Amino acid sequence: MEIWPAIDLRGGKCVRLEQGDYARETVFADDPAETARHWVQLGARHLHLVDLDGARDGQVANLASIRAIVEAVDVPCELGGGIRSEETIGELLDLGLERLVVGTLAVQRPDWFRQMCRRFPGRMVLGIDARDGQVATEGWLETSGTDAIELAGQFANEPIAALVYTDIATDGMLSGPNVPAMARMQAAVDLPVVASGGVTTKNDIARLAAVPMAGCIIGRALYEARLTLPDALAAAG
Repeated sequence: MEIWPAIDLRGGKCVRLEQGDYARETVFADDPAETARHWVQLGARHLHLVDLDGARDGQVANLASIRAIVEAVDVPCELGGGIRSEETIGELLDLGLERLVVGTLAVQRPDWFRQMCRRFPGRMVLGIDARDGQVATEGWLETSGTDAIELAGQFANEPIAALVYTDIATDGMLSGPNVPAMARMQAAVDLPVVASGGVTTKNDIARLAAVPMAGCIIGRALYEARLTLPDALAAAG
């Protein structure tokens, strides 16, 4: 199972939010590129970047930090947050990002997302952020009323690289992942599913690996040293 350390960007800094709440922010580092180098030095083989300003405002806002990260490390990086146009997708891929996560527009404009999946095969990731099984959009500020598994099924036949499934209730809370929800999603689709939200201990990782999930994203637990990256990689097998 792949381990994806998360680097969440807001105002050019590396931060974490609790349950996606912009009012509950902790700043962990002023230099996101240095943070990226740190995780790679500890063994990270992938990095998951999120432009929190972009997710909320609808356009990529932390481009300088994103570019600095991509230039600083030699591992695949994916980015989510604020990706709303084909032009933006092309610019970000040209920047050196390996793949891009789209959530809000996959809900609001599914035909457009299908076109992007076909235009950029193997480079697009479907991001599904769910609260009680219902998809949330606009940086988690809105709940769509769309069932998460139903949304995933709409794109089952597209050339998608992966599906990142985030459980908002557990995200940033250090309470453990919602393993049953993750397992239901992985069983429902013939896509690699990457779990996100609440991963805190080696046992959490082992439980997700046993599903088996394709990967998991880890944020606050790494930044607060509740879990080391080498231990996480070992637990993932």
